[in-house]
Amino acid sequence: MSAHPLIGQLKAARVVPVVRMKNAAHAATAVRWLHDAGLRIFEITMTIPDAPALIRELASDPSLLVGAGTVPDAATAETCLRAGARFVVSPWVDPDLVAPCRAAGAILMSGATTPTEVRAALKAGAEVVKIFPAASAGGPAHVKALASVFPGVVFCPTGGVDPSNLDAYLSAGASFVGMGGKLVDESLVAANDKAAVLAVAQQILAKN
Repeated sequence: MSAHPLIGQLKAARVVPVVRMKNAAHAATAVRWLHDAGLRIFEITMTIPDAPALIRELASDPSLLVGAGTVPDAATAETCLRAGARFVVSPWVDPDLVAPCRAAGAILMSGATTPTEVRAALKAGAEVVKIFPAASAGGPAHVKALASVFPGVVFCPTGGVDPSNLDAYLSAGASFVGMGGKLVDESLVAANDKAAVLAVAQQILAKN
């Protein structure tokens, strides 16, 4: 498995904010606030209405590394890649996502929970294995067990990761993590509580 040149950037960031919201305006606001805090990598999930349009808008800023999350199929991946996504994330293993990612020079992160699924993700051609759902599967202990069997694999646990357990996941063998609701809480955005969102972002940045 070859190392993609952007993986170093993801490892250095340690945290990829996973922006998953029901309202597109809330999603754009959340990204703007986190950008103000100093974060430069964002996963925009396909559960956001017209998510490719937001990806295109964000990708126009060369200082940002923008990816597409919860990508269900190759057609959606191609749409997001044309919009400027540099990485594609799926909660499961779908070999059909490999070709469009390779053609665009983008990273593919495939979801897995068990050793069998991890092996399938690697065999299919994923550069990163997204351990999802991380918390309910066993948290850092589960990641540590998988890392012992798959040394050198780039793992990104997502699901239940927050500032309080970030260091535990990284110590267990995660290369970086995806952090969603604990970092990008739509209720806080809807309430225009920028200070609360920035406070969590600062907790993450303080650990770097």
